[in-house]
Amino acid sequence: MRTGLKAGVAALALIAGASPGWADMAAAKKFLDEEIGDLSTLSRAEQEAEMQWFIDAAKPYAGMEIKVVSETITTHEYESKVLAPWFTRITGIKVTHDLIGEGDVVEKLQTQMQSGENIYDAYINDSDLIGTHWRYQQARPLSDWMAGEGKDVTNPNLDLEDFIGLQFTTGPDGKIYQLPDQQFANLYWFRYDWFNDPKNKADFKAKYGYELGVPVNWSAYEDIAEFFTGREIDGQKVYGHMDYGKKDPSLGWRFTDAWMSMAGMGDKGEPNGFPVDEWGIRVNEKFQPTGSCVKRGGATNAPAAVYAVQKYVDWLKKYAPPAAAGMVFSEAGPVPAQGAIAQQMFWYTAFTADMVKEGLPVVNEDGTPKWRMAPSPHGAYWEEGMKVGYQDAGSWTILKSTPVDRAKAAWLYAQFVVSKTVDVKKSHVGLTFIRESTIQHDSFTERAPKLGGLIEFYRSPARVRWSPTGVNVPDYPKLAQLWWQNIGDASSGAKTPQEALDALCEAQEKVLARLERAGVQGELGPRLNEEKDPEWWLSQPGAPKPKLANEKPKPMTVSYDELIKSWQQ
Repeated sequence: MRTGLKAGVAALALIAGASPGWADMAAAKKFLDEEIGDLSTLSRAEQEAEMQWFIDAAKPYAGMEIKVVSETITTHEYESKVLAPWFTRITGIKVTHDLIGEGDVVEKLQTQMQSGENIYDAYINDSDLIGTHWRYQQARPLSDWMAGEGKDVTNPNLDLEDFIGLQFTTGPDGKIYQLPDQQFANLYWFRYDWFNDPKNKADFKAKYGYELGVPVNWSAYEDIAEFFTGREIDGQKVYGHMDYGKKDPSLGWRFTDAWMSMAGMGDKGEPNGFPVDEWGIRVNEKFQPTGSCVKRGGATNAPAAVYAVQKYVDWLKKYAPPAAAGMVFSEAGPVPAQGAIAQQMFWYTAFTADMVKEGLPVVNEDGTPKWRMAPSPHGAYWEEGMKVGYQDAGSWTILKSTPVDRAKAAWLYAQFVVSKTVDVKKSHVGLTFIRESTIQHDSFTERAPKLGGLIEFYRSPARVRWSPTGVNVPDYPKLAQLWWQNIGDASSGAKTPQEALDALCEAQEKVLARLERAGVQGELGPRLNEEKDPEWWLSQPGAPKPKLANEKPKPMTVSYDELIKSWQQ
C-alpha cells in the first residue's frame, strides 16, 4: 500500500510540474543494476557519467510531459514499455511513447507538416523520407540543431561516427536530418536443415543439374521454389516461397523497399541508383525529379519493372500457401516460423527476434536456428554496382513546428534510447543494430550462433550495400500511397503488371507535376522532362533498359558456409 501511495505522490508531483525526488542518480543506478548490467559498451563508471549528464541536462524540463511516436516493432515496444518509464524516473521528463502502424506514423507526420500543429514532439520515421525532409525543410536539420539551439541538450558522448546508417539520414546538402534509432535489412531466408538434407540435395541435383544452395539469381530461386512446393517434410506439406498480396499500404513497401532494384530496374550507384532509383524516378544533376514513366526517362513501367512484378505475381500464385494472397505484411511475417516454408526472398531481419524463440518448429532443442539468412538473389536485369537490397533505418525526426523547449526534452529522450549505455541491451531485445560498437560487442559474438547469420551479416563489409529509399523521392507520403493502390491491381489480377505500372508511373508524374506547379520545394522540386518516344530512352545507356530476350538466365547457387567464410574474411 505504501509503495502504491509513494508512486501516486510521485506521479502527482510530475503532473504538478515538480521535479520528483527520485529523478536523480539513485534512479539511474537502479536502472543500470536492474536493466543494463554488463550489456553496454561503456564501463560502469562511464555509464554513470552518461546518466549524470542526462540528469543535469534535463533539469530545466523536469515535470514536462512530451509525446513521441513510432511504428510497432519489438525494438520500439521495448523503448515504449521499458526505456521511457526509466527515462522519466531518471530525468523527471514524462514521456508518452505511442506505438502505431507505420502508415499511421507517416500520416501523422504529414498532417503536422501541412497544418503546423504540434501533434508529436518527435517521430521515429523511416529515413525513406530523407528526400521529403531535405526538400520541404520542415524537419530541424540535426547538424544545425546540435551545433546551435540544441547544443546544451546534445550528449557529448553521442559519437555520431559510431552510427552505421548516418549516410541514409544525410541530405545532398551534407546536413543530418534524422538520427537512426533502429535498422534492419531485407534479406533471403531459408531452411538450412532442409537445404543440407542429403536426399533433398540429391533429388534437386538429379532434377535441375546443379547444387541446391543459396540462390545467387532469381532463376535459381524459382527452381528451388518449384522443387520444395508440394513436398512432404516431417509429415507436412511444404511450400517453396512466402509472400503477401492483400491490397494494403504494406503492399507498397513490399515494392518500394528495393524489389525493383533487386530485379535490376534502376541504375548503378550506392546507396541508390543514379540518375534512376529503385522507384523508377529519374533525377537530373541537381536531384530535381524529371520523370517516372519511360517516355520521360523514368523506369517505373520499364520492361525490368514489369518483369519484377510478373515474377512476384507468378511466385505468389504457384509456390506460396494459398492464404498468402490475402495477407498483409504483419500477418505474413510470422508464417515461416511455423515450419512449412522452405525459403523467402523478401524477408526482413526485424523478424529475427520472433524466429529464435524456444519451442518454435524452426529452432533446434539447443536454441540454434534450423534456418539461416543470406543476401537476396538478383533478377535478370541486375548488374554489378547496382543496389542489392533494402535497409530500413527508423530514425528520430524533430519538426520545426515543435516548440523549442519540447523539442529539447524530446531530443534528450531520443539520445537516451540510442545512447552507448543503453544500445547493447536494446539491440539484444530487438536485434535492429545502429552502432558499430554494439555490433562488435562480445555478447553478440557469443550469441551469433543462435541468430542465423545476422551478426555475420552486420559485421561484414557487404552490409553497406543495403540501403533505404533515397533522395529521388520528393514527397514520400504522397507517392508511397500510389504504389499499393496500383500494385494491388496487379496482385489481384484486375490488371496486368504492365497496365498496373503504366497507371502507377502516370500517377507519380501527376504528383511530380503538381509539386512543380506549386513550387513548394523551390529549386529542389521536380522539373519534368518533355515526353519522347519510349524507344529513344530504351536505347540510351543505363535505365530504363530494353526487354531482355531471355529473362531466365542460367541459374546459380552458392554454398552458405562458403558465403559466410567470405564475409568473415
